[in-house]
Amino acid sequence: MASRNPSFFRRIGLAFSVLFGAELAGRLVRLREQATDAEPPATAGAEEAAAPARPAIVHETTPEAALQLLGLLQRDARFIDFVQEDIGAYSDADIGAAARVVHEGCRKVLDEHFAIAPVRSEAEGSRLTLADGFDAAAVRLTGKVVGKPPFTGTLGHRGWRVTDTRLPALAEGHDASVIAQAEVEL
Repeated sequence: MASRNPSFFRRIGLAFSVLFGAELAGRLVRLREQATDAEPPATAGAEEAAAPARPAIVHETTPEAALQLLGLLQRDARFIDFVQEDIGAYSDADIGAAARVVHEGCRKVLDEHFAIAPVRSEAEGSRLTLADGFDAAAVRLTGKVVGKPPFTGTLGHRGWRVTDTRLPALAEGHDASVIAQAEVEL
């Protein structure tokens, strides 16, 4: 049976599900790591080699929340307008002025609809040690990763975690794919 690739809007919904769902992101990371792992060593037992791989459990999501967020970012920050604009003809000063407006609006949307906290409490640039069993969904190792934990390194980015989401309920029949209505002045 041929597999069908998800639509653009479905992929946006999936992307936001991974972005705001640490558990799903962790499962995706583990799934990708399994796919890139080398063949099992020759010393693996016959039972291990014969055991069928268990498929990863993936929860389907709908794109409505992602589309709703895009709509909020457009409404309060003109985010889509800014990103869709060809900025090649504008001066850096013009782009900077527009970016301030977009930044302010985006921050307003985030503050109003999400509680966001750092994943790590240490200051960026701090040295830290990640013990065996660290949360790989919350911490991405970069650089030369060799061996097994504990890993000692420098915190390059504290990360962000959404601790609360407050998106408004959608009315029955609302078309979430229309993230900004066309405007017709009469």
